[in-house]
Amino acid sequence: MAMETVMEDEEEYSWREVKLPSLIPIVGEPELERETGERRRGRNILVAVDHGPNSKHAFDWALVHLCRLADTLHLVHVVSSVKNEIVYETSRGLMEKLAVEAFQVSMVRSVARIVEGDPGKAICKEAERLKPGAVVMGTRGRSLIQSVLQGSVSEYCFHNCKSAPIIIVPGKEVGEESVI
Repeated sequence: MAMETVMEDEEEYSWREVKLPSLIPIVGEPELERETGERRRGRNILVAVDHGPNSKHAFDWALVHLCRLADTLHLVHVVSSVKNEIVYETSRGLMEKLAVEAFQVSMVRSVARIVEGDPGKAICKEAERLKPGAVVMGTRGRSLIQSVLQGSVSEYCFHNCKSAPIIIVPGKEVGEESVI
């Protein structure tokens, strides 16, 4: 008789893919001809987004400093329930706006997913699924030292995401330096 192992900490994992507007053109091959090998293939970059200014600052930082042609930006927003239509619609609106901006600023295409659950765990699960080149996140308006001492989503990911480097972009008020 076969025994199945049940993972203790494995909770139900729900998400909803966000259908982004078709007004964002897909970058055609000719654009990529001037890129070489590795760059032409592109990478997956995971950006944790929410409705706060620090998440927007981290998103902007990723567009300017990290993204290049042929990369795909994976926008992940963690919510308490994916079934709540108001939450879903608000999040979809945010992700559409960011996807359009990502294309205008860096000519990268975006994929968006709204995930249910604990933010730290959900982001690590998405990173595990995607194996991205990097996971970019903002801080919650505290200094990096405070975040690490008091515990935070970025700190949780920093210690628990094993499948990708975590880039924590401090909020504007902390200063311009970023910690990688």
